[in-house]
Amino acid sequence: MNKIWLVTQREYLTRVLNKTFLLTTLLTPLGILVFMAVVVLIMGTGSDKSKVLSVYDPTHILQGTLNTSRKNLEFRFSDQPLEAQLAEYKEGKIAGIIELPPLSDSLAAKYSFRYHSDDPLAMDESYGIESAIGKKLRDYKLKKLNLDESTLKGLDTEVNSVPLPILEDKKMTSITTVVSSILGGIVGYAMFFIILFYGMQVMRSVMEEKINRIVEVLISSVRPFDLMMGKVLGVGLVGLTQIGIWMILMPVIFFIGTSLFNIDPNALGPVNTGNLPVEEIAMSSQEKIAQVFIEIKSMNWWKILPLTLFYFLAGYFAYSALFAAIGSAVGEDINEANSLTLPVMMPLMFSMYIGISAVSAPDSSLAVWSSMIPLLSSIVMPVRLPFDPPWWQIGVSVLSLIVFSIFLVWLAARIYRVGILMYGKKASFKELSKWIFYKD
Repeated sequence: MNKIWLVTQREYLTRVLNKTFLLTTLLTPLGILVFMAVVVLIMGTGSDKSKVLSVYDPTHILQGTLNTSRKNLEFRFSDQPLEAQLAEYKEGKIAGIIELPPLSDSLAAKYSFRYHSDDPLAMDESYGIESAIGKKLRDYKLKKLNLDESTLKGLDTEVNSVPLPILEDKKMTSITTVVSSILGGIVGYAMFFIILFYGMQVMRSVMEEKINRIVEVLISSVRPFDLMMGKVLGVGLVGLTQIGIWMILMPVIFFIGTSLFNIDPNALGPVNTGNLPVEEIAMSSQEKIAQVFIEIKSMNWWKILPLTLFYFLAGYFAYSALFAAIGSAVGEDINEANSLTLPVMMPLMFSMYIGISAVSAPDSSLAVWSSMIPLLSSIVMPVRLPFDPPWWQIGVSVLSLIVFSIFLVWLAARIYRVGILMYGKKASFKELSKWIFYKD
């Protein structure tokens, strides 16, 4: 254990005290914030080339006005004949002509206007004009059919389900499932990328030491098993350190983000439905956001966080041990690792896609059984934890994952002890299977 600890300490300090690690750890949350801001800016940016469009509306469907969200478009209504407007277009005075034909049927489900120009409209411009004309056309139809707008709005009803749990200690609201799905999806993706990233780091570390022949010096004073476990533990502690720092920085990023996007969390209070009957309960957008915060706060974090940490550690140990075994089997040609990592990557990929499926159907047979199968459960079960799965499923999942992780560590150690000193021979799966049964 002393030698394992020495290797662990070496791996941990070498990586944590590295400038790249410090910069990556501190700048990643800031990078996420900048990325979100850039995405919001990009998604809010559309066509900015100013265009003057002539609108020919002989039947006055638009009533002389047309407003869109595109600030670069200017509309000029004209009663001149279409030929005269086409002449203005050829002179370069306007960028195009919108011609609205008469509405033959007030109950028509489709309507097409004509756009005269040699230059097509951009997608956002076309969508904005179509949406604006659609709204004006609706108002035109209402007047033609002598219908009242307020009466029509009264026909639209927002329907919300209000869960009423039978057990007294069970608490649910109409958005419990939505919040659980979002949280489960985030946890599933995070587990996949963290396990993959740090598992690959273990493999690269083993490969570098073998190719540089450093391992020959280390193995003279440290057993192969101790060396492998030290690497796995060291890199794992680096991962936990990085995650811990991010968790500390998240409140700061949250505060900056809410300030950047003008969100005031203190203004979001709990939803008070009073004694309203079920059919009259309808939440506004602000109330729904407030309810999301309440749902997150009311979750059983004493159950979710420790179990999520366990699944991360157990999954990391299982996969990183396999990656270490693969790294020890790779020779001078690093490309050999691509074919050997495929069988390890497959269950990891499958578990991610099953986790995506479990977000929408956490109680499906696929999700339930996958959350109890080792190599899959390390990602699928954390996705299901916000949905409060039965304790017996969690117990079976935990026990099977512990037993299988221990077995995989033993299996990887058998391959590792032979592979790190094997040179000049291309490793195959058949060769790896022989290494397992080699005597010490």
